[in-house]
Parts: sequence; structure tokens; C-alpha cells
Amino acid sequence: MDFTIITPNLNYGRFLGDCLRSVAVQEGVTLEHLVFDAGSTDDSAEVAAGFPHVRWIAEADEGMSDAINKGFARAKGDWVMWLNSDDRLKPGALAEVFRFIRDSGGADVVYGSFDFISENGQFIRRMRLCRWSNFVNTHHCSYVPSTACFLRRGSVIEEGHRLEKSFRYVMDGEFYSRLHSLGKSLAYLPVALADFRLHGANASMRHPSGKGTMQQVLVSETQHVESRAIRRVYGVTLFRDPYLNGLIDGFLWIVAKGWKGALKLLSPAPRLPDAAPTVKIK
Repeated sequence: MDFTIITPNLNYGRFLGDCLRSVAVQEGVTLEHLVFDAGSTDDSAEVAAGFPHVRWIAEADEGMSDAINKGFARAKGDWVMWLNSDDRLKPGALAEVFRFIRDSGGADVVYGSFDFISENGQFIRRMRLCRWSNFVNTHHCSYVPSTACFLRRGSVIEEGHRLEKSFRYVMDGEFYSRLHSLGKSLAYLPVALADFRLHGANASMRHPSGKGTMQQVLVSETQHVESRAIRRVYGVTLFRDPYLNGLIDGFLWIVAKGWKGALKLLSPAPRLPDAAPTVKIK
């Protein structure tokens, strides 16, 4: 089997059909699609029942990272990805990745670009990414999109590498830096492989404007703490004092942002998959 797609879900039935349909229309590859539902009370189960290719697994979990790790443990495909239930693949995406893997060989992780779409599925803008840089991932932002990222089962999943369950927001960035630290190779495919839906409740994008409410600030600060932990473990740490390290973090953030910009200029603009129509998936 070529691919395993893992979809964690909780009460996202309004988006789930779009996600499952985007996998069902993939051609030229073999795949399995595992949906882990943590106890939805909406119409998620009914939506999934309309897609024969889906394996529906309803069981409690400790959060999204735990659900994805459960998928890793059950995956049978040579390449594994997780596709959140509010996102979707582009038509032809998996065939494009398969060709790239076949032609380019030995990467342990392959990632592409993606488009931002609105809550109702309308195109907003295409992200221009660049080749892998652990410096950028650690000191500026986690820019490898999990919704367009594929892990080689033989060299990543079967070796026991899993998401850190205690992370709620930047689990992907920590995972990629950890894989890099272990000598795994990450390759960039300049193709828009997926759509990332913006709808106001995205876990990784809850940044309050100004002070915000106490709950908003706590959520935002938790996300920042996860990013700081990644820098302390995988990046540059010069002092014992966290405030002095914070000053260095600010300087390195600016440098890493500039380096990311330079890498983007050296990278080709992402295109659509060769088999992808330009119309919206209905």
C-alpha cells in the first residue's frame, strides 16, 4: 500500500465530508484512510458513513497528538500523513507525491506547499515555502505544513517516532526538529498539495489582538511556551537566565526570518499537481 491518511476528528462534521471526499478522488495510488473520532456529538459519523474507503475508529484519546499517534501505530502504507478534518487534499496530490518519491529517492520526510481557503472553501492565497532549514523551523516558525507532509513509514514510523502528546499547538514543529536532530532528511516538493481552512477556531492560530481575555492570552502563551521549548532543546541557548535567552531569541527570530525569505527567493513558486483541475472540489 502506498499511503496511509490519518484524520483526527471531533465535532467537525461540517467540514469532514470535504476532507474525506478529497481523499476519495485521489487516483493512481493505493491508500487507506483512518479516521479517529474522539466522541463527536454532531453528524460526523453519518458523514463518514457515506465514504466506503474510510475506516472509522471511535475511541477516546488524550488530544489530537494522541489520536495521530494511534494512527501511526496502525498505519500500513509506505508513506503516512495526517490530514485534519477541516483541511483537504488537492486532486492529484498523492500521485504527485508518489512520482516525486519514485524519482528522487531517499528522503525520510517529503512536504509540499498549500493554499489557504476560507470557511466555505474559497481560495484565499497560496503559500510559497522553501527547502528545509532547521534554523528557520526552530528560531522563526514551523513552516512545514502537516496537512501536506508525508513520513516514510520504514524510517520514521517503524522506528517508533511519535508526536509529543504534551504539545497541543506546535507538535508538528517539535516533531520535525526532532527528526532532523536524529539525522532524518526532509525534502521540499514545490507543489500545492493541500488546502488549509481558516475558520476562526484553528488551534494553531488563536492569537488575541492586544491583551485579549485571560483565556485567550493563556492559550496564546501556551503556544509560545511550546515554541520556546523547541528553541531550548533544538536551537541556540546561551544562558541559564530565561530573560537573556529571550533577548537572543528575538535577534535570532529576525535573522531566521531573513534567511527564510532568502530561501524562498531561491525556491520555485509552487504549482498545482499535474492532475489537479482548477475547479473547487464539490
